Amino acid sequence: MFAAFFKAIGQFPDPRIQSVVWRGVLYSMVLFFVLIALAGWGFGATRAFEAAWAEWIADALGWGAAVVAAVVLFPGAVLTILSLMLDEIAEAVETRHYPDLPPARSQPAMEALVAGLKLSGAVMIWNVLALPLYLVPGLNVFVFYGLNGYLLGREYFELVACRRLDPGGAKALWRARRGTIWTGGVVVAMLLSIPLVNWLMPVMACAFMLHLFEGLRRAAAGGQIATAR
Repeated sequence: MFAAFFKAIGQFPDPRIQSVVWRGVLYSMVLFFVLIALAGWGFGATRAFEAAWAEWIADALGWGAAVVAAVVLFPGAVLTILSLMLDEIAEAVETRHYPDLPPARSQPAMEALVAGLKLSGAVMIWNVLALPLYLVPGLNVFVFYGLNGYLLGREYFELVACRRLDPGGAKALWRARRGTIWTGGVVVAMLLSIPLVNWLMPVMACAFMLHLFEGLRRAAAGGQIATAR
C-alpha cells in the first residue's frame, strides 16, 4: 500500500504526467473563459429593466455571479477533464514500472467519457445523500472518508483493472481484495480533501491504483481470480 503510494508520488515529475496535468488545467481554463464569455453575451443580449442604471446593476450582478460560479466549478472541470486522460497516465506508469506488460486494451473515447461521468456522478449523488450525516460532528469525518473511500477506491480500481482484465475478472479481484482497495480509496479521498492537491487527485489516484492493482493481480496470479489480457 505505502510502496504503491510513494511510487505514484515519485513519478509525478515524469514529463508525460506533467503534460497531462498542464493540458487538463489549460483545457479547464479555456472552458472557464468560454463560460464567462457566454455569460457576457447573454447579459448583453437581454434587457431586464428600462432604466439604464438598473440594467447596469443587473448586468454587474450577473457578471459577478457568472465569475463566482465558474470559479466554484473550475476544480470540478479539472477533475472531469483529467479523468478523460487517465489512460495516458496508466501508460506512463506501466512504461516506467511494468515494461514487461503487453499493450493494454484500447479504450474508446466514449467509454472513457462514460467512466469519468459515472465516477463524478456517483461521488456527487452519494455525498448529497450523506449530507445530513456530515452535519454531525465526529461522525462526519468517518462517513466522508468511509463513503468516498469506498466509491473512489472501487471506481478507480475498476478503471485501471479493465485495461488488463475482462469485467468479470476485475470484479472478482475487487471482491477478493475489497478491504485493501477500500483502504486505498480512503487515501484517495484524503487527497480529495486537500485544497489545490484535489485538482491533481485523478492523476495521483490513477497511478496509485494502478500500482495497487498490479500488486494484487500478481499476488493472485497463482490462483484463478483473474486472467490478464
